[in-house]
Amino acid sequence: MSTATRTGGQLLADALVAQGVTHAFCVPGESYLDLLDGLYANADKINLTTCRFEAGAVNMAEAHGKLTGRPGVALVTRGPGACHAAIGVHVAMQDSTPMVLIVGQIPFAETDRETFQEVDYRRMFGSVAKWVTQIDDAARIPELMAHAFDVATSGRPGPVVIAISEEMQKVRVAVPDIGPAKVSAAYPSPAALDEMVALLDAAERPLVVLGGSRWTAETRRIVRDFCVARDLPVSVAFRRQSLFDCTLPNYAGDLGVGADAGLIAKAKQADLILAIGTRIGEPVSQGYTLFDMAGQGGQKIVHIHPDQAEIGRVYRPALGITAEVNAFAEALAKVAAPAGKPRWSAWTQEVHAARVKQAEAPDYAGPLNLARELQALEKILPADTIFTCDAGNFATWPNRFMHPTEQQEFLGPTNGAMGYAVPAAIGAKISFPERTVIGLVGDGGFLMTGQEIATAFQAGVAPVVLVFNNGMYGTIRMYQERAYPGRVSGTRLTNPDFAKFIESFGGHGETVEQDGELVPAFQRAVASGKPAVIEIRTNPEQITNRATIADLRALGSGPKH
Repeated sequence: MSTATRTGGQLLADALVAQGVTHAFCVPGESYLDLLDGLYANADKINLTTCRFEAGAVNMAEAHGKLTGRPGVALVTRGPGACHAAIGVHVAMQDSTPMVLIVGQIPFAETDRETFQEVDYRRMFGSVAKWVTQIDDAARIPELMAHAFDVATSGRPGPVVIAISEEMQKVRVAVPDIGPAKVSAAYPSPAALDEMVALLDAAERPLVVLGGSRWTAETRRIVRDFCVARDLPVSVAFRRQSLFDCTLPNYAGDLGVGADAGLIAKAKQADLILAIGTRIGEPVSQGYTLFDMAGQGGQKIVHIHPDQAEIGRVYRPALGITAEVNAFAEALAKVAAPAGKPRWSAWTQEVHAARVKQAEAPDYAGPLNLARELQALEKILPADTIFTCDAGNFATWPNRFMHPTEQQEFLGPTNGAMGYAVPAAIGAKISFPERTVIGLVGDGGFLMTGQEIATAFQAGVAPVVLVFNNGMYGTIRMYQERAYPGRVSGTRLTNPDFAKFIESFGGHGETVEQDGELVPAFQRAVASGKPAVIEIRTNPEQITNRATIADLRALGSGPKH
């Protein structure tokens, strides 16, 4: 640990190294030139990726945090830069993703004068971050940076925002670096596990719901083995398909936006919900209507979560276990295997059969059956493919018709933020360049952050982005047609030729309009070795995978005039 005199900027960069940071994503600004210089001196230790938009940089960092379990790091400048970055902080908060956002700040001597680009970040980020601080004393950099990383990864993981005042970065001080704290994760008591097993053994119709963040491969394996050995039906929380092998015969489907009605019905019938890692938030609970909120009916909830404050926050559990998911899995591995076949095997078969039925591709009108094309695509993908998925109606298609396997990753914003998938795909590919990375995004979401494809060229990585183009903000149009049938306002979009868009950068472009075209287009895209965009022109009338615009208008209850 160095105690030589260093500038605040060098100390900040060295603090990132001390915390084990290997990647950082930035849009540069004059407010943190000294930190950038410190990163120059550490270029052999930290891969700094220069991005085109702060929202893109933070989403890249968020994807890195999801994939590694370590805090993703983003650096942005003050004022407008921090405001652009705010959406990524909200994603990390609602997705429980560890993140550290560093914001260049005004000279602290000018505070409260509304100086150029001045913002009070404690107030701005106070409700969407786990902790917000500002460093004005260079001697405190190691202390505050170390604490920031501790906060980002402890309990329920999440984002921390650190403002660094401009002149502080120039001050020279002699202080030692501080490395990561060694902290034992919250571990479930043996008595709690015994009670959990007793509640499970007494159930007739159990349902497992997996969610949360920072699951390791070993944790997934242990939980999988526990559930398979007991023939438990397993669902995943909104955008958490990575947590369970979706091809297994006890997979029940995803509980989130656009969840299958069959799974929702089964969840209501379940007499025991074993919720591991998930907050049981609004998307999972279908607007807080799915489970017994008071805990006084026939349905019991066992809630395992790393943050005590989340247990009982909305749903009163029969048993709450405060435990970090990986520590819980370590304890779960020691639970004795069941003797004989459980009484609920027929129930598990029913729940899985509902999933299988809803994943069957219907006959859709038009030359392109998107369900069948996606299912054909997944058959040729590598076992360790990483998917990044944007928000929008298009996202219900892969959720319904695709089945991520055990080694595959599926990343998506549980807060419904559009513009996530493209930068997240680039961040994922930078983090794991040897793996196939596919970004799934609608036409609306692509043009929010699609310019970040330039970052892929600069970084020398080649994700493949699938753009589902129906010429509209599909989710809003869906709700619009339900409430105000035929009164289309503000939801139509005019789009470019997306294949030509990527070609203008020197990348590979494809357009898919008919059955049988997606797999060959994807194979050509991968073979090109370039960043690629495949535009999939979908039928705009097929507004969801279960309804057309005509269907919605027929059901609409709003004004008809």
